[in-house]
Amino acid sequence: MFDIGFSELIVIAVVALIVIGPERLPKVARTAGHLLGRLQRYVNDVKSDINREMQLEELKKLQTQVQDSARSFENSIQQGLSSTEQSLNNAIQPPAETVAAAEVPPPAAAAPAAEAAAAAPAEAPKA
Repeated sequence: MFDIGFSELIVIAVVALIVIGPERLPKVARTAGHLLGRLQRYVNDVKSDINREMQLEELKKLQTQVQDSARSFENSIQQGLSSTEQSLNNAIQPPAETVAAAEVPPPAAAAPAAEAAAAAPAEAPKA
């Protein structure tokens, strides 16, 4: 962050020793160290909060993508099932002409002849 070399730190320490004095310098240095520690912790907390928010946003985007793909997959399965169901229903139902021909009753004149033919083998001639 700051480009401070060792020689510059020595100059700062000598100026602080002259200005503050040898009796109060250790206490001031300790206080400055505590303040710098608090500052570093605060900066690290802010960085971690920003990183958490960014990860949360990425997870929300990922969640919406997964939900969209799940919906599209579900829709494709539904369409496939409905088309398969429709084709099976069409295959099971006979054509309309065949159903209509099977439901037509035989003519009235043919019915007594069929009954007579069925009764004839039951009556055998006596010999």
